[in-house]
Amino acid sequence: MTVDPDRHVYGAADAPTTLVEYGDFECPYCGAAKPVLRKLIDGSGGAVRLVYRHFPVFAKHPFALTAALAAEAAGDRFWAMHDLLFANQDRLTDADLAGYAKTAGVEVEVTGDAAQAYREAVEADYNQGVVEGVRGTPTLFVDGRLYQGRVELNALRAALGLRR
Repeated sequence: MTVDPDRHVYGAADAPTTLVEYGDFECPYCGAAKPVLRKLIDGSGGAVRLVYRHFPVFAKHPFALTAALAAEAAGDRFWAMHDLLFANQDRLTDADLAGYAKTAGVEVEVTGDAAQAYREAVEADYNQGVVEGVRGTPTLFVDGRLYQGRVELNALRAALGLRR
């Protein structure tokens, strides 16, 4: 199975600038970055798109991998599930994930054996992150270059050459 690394795109698919986020649904810093990135993309006038890739830091976050699998299992409801997972980072048990999936309009199982079918996609993201030098979350890349600034709206706008 070939996994498209750009399968989760928020914003204009043809945006001239791509911001890639390696994230972990249990990471509080990723949770804090979510609204900033959303405002950045929504306010870019179609100039920037966000690609989300999984990088579950399972040594620190015991529910990160199952949350990533559930998000993948959500299919075309990925972004709705993404938002619910970040809104409920402190409650990511299998029962919680199943409830979020129902809220997001997902009509398939997102936990247990059903979710394991998506393990290859999560591992592909994680492995690509390792190759690219990701060591923690969130890690951002702008058009393939590591972004080392703060995950703040004005800093990101400046780095991307966007007007306020």
